[in-house]
Amino acid sequence: MDAAEKDEVKLRFGARLRKLRKAAKLSQEKVALKAGIDRSYYGGIERGENNVSLINIARIAGALGVGVAELFPD
Repeated sequence: MDAAEKDEVKLRFGARLRKLRKAAKLSQEKVALKAGIDRSYYGGIERGENNVSLINIARIAGALGVGVAELFPD
């Protein structure tokens, strides 16, 4: 996987998080607080800047009230 493909994966994942967060009517700050992660780090995930760990993926899923599989667009 080249750099462009990695960036695309992060961007798609972030877009999915944003969609789920907005559907849940939650702010980035609220999701980050519930997930126990820094708000600016969470914002970077949504923007596709951060390569999030599996542990944080599970935390974010819990904060959004969805299963981990629902965080992945396909």
